[in-house]
Amino acid sequence: MSIVRTPMLKRQTLQFVFRLLVFFIALGFYLLDKEHMFQLATQPIHLGINFLHILWAIFMIMMLAHLFPNGRLPMAMRKSCPQNYAEVKDYREIDLLRFVQQQNLRAWTVMLVWLFVNGVIGLLYLMDILDNADLLMLTVFYYLCDYICILFFCPFQTGIMKNKCCVNCRIYDWGHFMMFTPMLFIRDFFSWSLFFTSAVVLIHWEVIYAKQPERFWSGSNKTLQCAHCQDKTCQYKRAITRAVTRKEGPHYD
Repeated sequence: MSIVRTPMLKRQTLQFVFRLLVFFIALGFYLLDKEHMFQLATQPIHLGINFLHILWAIFMIMMLAHLFPNGRLPMAMRKSCPQNYAEVKDYREIDLLRFVQQQNLRAWTVMLVWLFVNGVIGLLYLMDILDNADLLMLTVFYYLCDYICILFFCPFQTGIMKNKCCVNCRIYDWGHFMMFTPMLFIRDFFSWSLFFTSAVVLIHWEVIYAKQPERFWSGSNKTLQCAHCQDKTCQYKRAITRAVTRKEGPHYD
């Protein structure tokens, strides 16, 4: 089956390429002089705008866009908006409740795993094994991984959440909080502004989910069903899965 390059898939592919470019630019700074890299990140703007200030502004604009969703965002994000809810007639409230309970359990499993992993990273930072530049580079790496998870492979989707695609992902808007978790450990305006804004984005998502869970389940929202999906951003993942399945072939005892 050939990949249908929908406008959203094209856009997200370009965004992935941009993130890949940002990652390699930051990696270049990191490998050449990582202390200077962090000095640039914490340099007051009145002393001059540099690449990392621009990156900070991109991060902030990106998060603010999620607080005020528009039509250019993927359906995975816009499903939280009332105008994108198309009720499935006669869906059962008990089925919705079961879905919510199951997804909540899996979501908080993801959160515990994420906090544990990054708690270890924070401990290494407090022990001076990692430094500020290491955490900044880790954040840029997470920035890239966010789109690797969306387009190619997501360990949380496969291993814990078990959702069929990003459009149906319970924790889709947790990405910024995960991305900027390392910034919590660096006491600076730029780092804390990113982390605490990402926390606001996560809380905003969770409040809507708690109040209107029917918007997030394909069993109650027609918009999330494959037949009505306009984004089709799952196609790379499906192509990779088919290729791996063909390569492995049948197994015999």
